[in-house]
Amino acid sequence: MRFKRYIVLFFAIGALVFFYSCSSEHKEIETVTYAEHIAPLIYKKCSNCHRPGEAAPFSLLTYADFYSRRQLIKTVTKSRFMPPWPADASYTHFVDEKVLTQEEIDLIARWVDEGCVVGDSTKIPGVPNFPKGSQLGTPDLVIKLRDVYKIKGDATDRFVLMRVPYEIPRDTFISVIEVVPDNKKVVHHINAQLLSYEYDKRKDVMKGNVVVDINEYPTIMEAYQQLDLPNDDGSFPMMTTSVTNFLPGVTPPIYPNGIGGFKMKRKGALFLKDMHYGPSRLDTTDQTAFNVFFAPHAPKRPTKEFQMGTFGVSPIEPELVIPPDTIMKFITKYTIPADISILTINPHMHLLGKSFWAYAITLKGDTIPLIRIKKWDFRWQYFYTFKKMVKVPQGATIYVEGVFDNTRNNPNNPFNPPRLVAEREGSMRTEDEMFQFIITYLPYENGDEFISLE
Repeated sequence: MRFKRYIVLFFAIGALVFFYSCSSEHKEIETVTYAEHIAPLIYKKCSNCHRPGEAAPFSLLTYADFYSRRQLIKTVTKSRFMPPWPADASYTHFVDEKVLTQEEIDLIARWVDEGCVVGDSTKIPGVPNFPKGSQLGTPDLVIKLRDVYKIKGDATDRFVLMRVPYEIPRDTFISVIEVVPDNKKVVHHINAQLLSYEYDKRKDVMKGNVVVDINEYPTIMEAYQQLDLPNDDGSFPMMTTSVTNFLPGVTPPIYPNGIGGFKMKRKGALFLKDMHYGPSRLDTTDQTAFNVFFAPHAPKRPTKEFQMGTFGVSPIEPELVIPPDTIMKFITKYTIPADISILTINPHMHLLGKSFWAYAITLKGDTIPLIRIKKWDFRWQYFYTFKKMVKVPQGATIYVEGVFDNTRNNPNNPFNPPRLVAEREGSMRTEDEMFQFIITYLPYENGDEFISLE
């Protein structure tokens, strides 16, 4: 009897295998076409950057666009060089992941190998209606640098302070401000604060200097005075910190209604405390703009922020000094004083960065994965927003591990032969180094971990 049961079980399993095998073959795509398979994929994963006015060097909006670069696209998708998404998708997931599945990569390769069949042209989806000059949509207000900033082609980093004044009809609330660099080749990073002027304390916010070079003044307060930041009576206006930031590849996060945002007074200015232009060998210019998106009401839960490592709440161990011809690992750690809900994280290193790993360990010994970047790429430094808030309980310690490669084998090494590279008094120059982890969070409330941020 037992033998008969085994025979029946054997044939039953065989039948199931045959059934699923036949089903798989039945579902297999007979012909991969641009109309039904490739165009929808490209519009979803590539075209938002590969379109006029955005960061990518060419457009991917039509069959001709894709066909002319078919072999290149096959190569860069197969190697996962594109789409650019440094975070390890097998470790943690984030909103708007720019990741192709293996099946999608194989589909592109097969389409190219089979001759780039168009298919039924009536089934080609329409080109998405991407907003012009924005990754987010149509802004309610656009503020530009008042003057065009001229950059000499002397291959030198430039760090300047800028004031971007504005005047609007009434006070309003803001959900997000998007930075739109005019010259993407030289704008490296921007950290912006919001200055809010009381109506009767600053008669004319437009007058005065709007750019100063911080190296021309002995103290930062003298530079602030030259930038005409104070009110008419010499007092300083209220400042809202970190209202927007820019790094290569960054798209500012938009949170659900009621989370994040701030008030914008009718008279004010964006204060670009860290405006960094990278080296250029040609004379060029920039007139960066800021897309402002209004909010319907005041935020119920304003976000908070802290950073670890460079300029942060936690020291780097050992000191961030990387001798030539070495690969070194550095750690920074911080114990959370109260329950928090993490929304967005931003890892930051410079050209010697090799890998980045952040996680939290609770008092119970549980590990909370945050982000792992196996291959650091200085060109793409996202603000990564979790799909749902991540609770980190009081007493948990966040650990960040960074590996830096100061050898000749690092193609991004700014020096040949390699030299000693270090964190030099908080220098943001690309040839110096930084090791930083920025965390945007809320004080924890019950149920936060179930709130979708998508």
